[in-house]
Amino acid sequence: MESFTITKIKGNHKERVEDIVAQEVPFTVNLGNRELVTVLCSPFDLEDLTRGFLFTSGLVKGPDEIKKIVIDRQRWSADIDMAEVKSENLIFKRLYTSGCGKGVLFYNALDIIYRSKIISEFKVKSVRITKLMQDFQKRSEVYLKTGGVHSAALADEKDILAFREDIGRHNAIDKVIGHALLRKNTFKNTLLITSGRISSEILFKVRRCGIPIVISGSAPTNQAVRHAREMNITIVGFVRGNRMNIYSAEERIIPE
Repeated sequence: MESFTITKIKGNHKERVEDIVAQEVPFTVNLGNRELVTVLCSPFDLEDLTRGFLFTSGLVKGPDEIKKIVIDRQRWSADIDMAEVKSENLIFKRLYTSGCGKGVLFYNALDIIYRSKIISEFKVKSVRITKLMQDFQKRSEVYLKTGGVHSAALADEKDILAFREDIGRHNAIDKVIGHALLRKNTFKNTLLITSGRISSEILFKVRRCGIPIVISGSAPTNQAVRHAREMNITIVGFVRGNRMNIYSAEERIIPE
């Protein structure tokens, strides 16, 4: 975060005050001598971001394929040392997403075509979703100070397991997934919480992990709903107070 002197106007009153804003850096991920991507992100939890990005993009199948991640905060970059680089994993296209900072998602065409259904018996009571969202909103320290970041969390039916923030909602999700991967956490009986809208690229990340439920205080897009119904992923949007909208696979949410 960084502080600036700004002019604040309220009605006909003007004053000079100090204001704290969220920090943004261009962060480049390198594999060997090849630049994979440069993303605009918040300058913290960068190892989690790198690990999560590689996994949700399908470039690695698990954290064990990554031998080392070296973060350079002078150049704002990550150099990746992988156990084995398969050429077919590097044949990808870039999908420019609707995320903040012109997000980018790497995918192989087969990853988009292959939309197998998630099979999961995981269920959550609606009252637990309400309480998880309340806890989630209280944890956002950077947002409370700046109003300029998104948040993401991984939770089970009782508690939040991991929480991360970033100027990009897709980056925040990659960070929380990267954190979970490092700790060998499984995604089978978990749900993802995001502060932003649920769009199709979020669904691809969720499907990659096998997470059965994604919730947000905001709205989903039409493509997210279509994909979620194809892949049997539960989308819960507009979680506000004791109200929420369920757009797909509603049997996982138990009214209470």
